[in-house]
Amino acid sequence: MPDITVAYNYKLSNCPGKTIVGVQVSFPPHGATPPHRHGSCAVSAYVISGTVQNKMNNDPMKIIGAGGTWYEAPGCHHRISNNASETEPAVVFASMILDTAEFERDGMAAIIQIDEEYR
Repeated sequence: MPDITVAYNYKLSNCPGKTIVGVQVSFPPHGATPPHRHGSCAVSAYVISGTVQNKMNNDPMKIIGAGGTWYEAPGCHHRISNNASETEPAVVFASMILDTAEFERDGMAAIIQIDEEYR
């Protein structure tokens, strides 16, 4: 499993009722997250270092290296989220926008929901 660290969370003054949360996801060599969703979050992600494998919904798997980005719409099923290397770490930074009330009520559970069979 990667180490997931909340870097920031801010209420968006130009979007009342919305909060942006930034998380750093640090994958060890050959690390992976189980299939998951991000609830009502809109997610943009940027690969800081390393290379990751990503599969969203029923789209083909993509290999994304440092400097690469992707977007996940609310409800997207993130089926594969792996470090592609067996020897080097990978770091991804993700920004998530969601309802403030949802984040204040549920915390991390509002921004990541692991598929039931992988809990």
